[in-house]
Amino acid sequence: MEITEILLPGVGVCYEFQTASGSRVGVVAKRDGQFDFVRYEKRDPDAAETLLTLTRDEADMLAEILGAPRIVERFADLTREIPGLASETIDVPAGSRFDGKPLGDARIRTLTGASIVAVVRGEDVITSPPPSEVLRGGDALVVIGTTSGMDAVRRIVRG
Repeated sequence: MEITEILLPGVGVCYEFQTASGSRVGVVAKRDGQFDFVRYEKRDPDAAETLLTLTRDEADMLAEILGAPRIVERFADLTREIPGLASETIDVPAGSRFDGKPLGDARIRTLTGASIVAVVRGEDVITSPPPSEVLRGGDALVVIGTTSGMDAVRRIVRG
């Protein structure tokens, strides 16, 4: 799929692409932090109809909803393609010594070589969580690394 990026001076940037069904759509990322989703008329490719306007927080939430399943799919594909690489979801139990502590305190990548690529918290998915993300009992960590790295992450998180 080809995405065209168009600078809109004073407004922001528009990202356009054509869907598999032939519709031409765009996302206008405005300088004020809002996002407009637009559809272009087939008869007049310069005429656009705004379908939806989202705030920055709403756009972030939508990106998480749309991106989370794709991230898991891509890591699953990677683990099939690269020998020795695995992905797994590891639960943070209530009462873990890291329950209520920032992710960085666990020093997971340093100690195990594995990476936490997402934190699943109920219905929310936090992709590429920063070290400051506070872990909670019941969180599920999406981890990628070697099998021995996964075992080490499990030991660290579960105590």
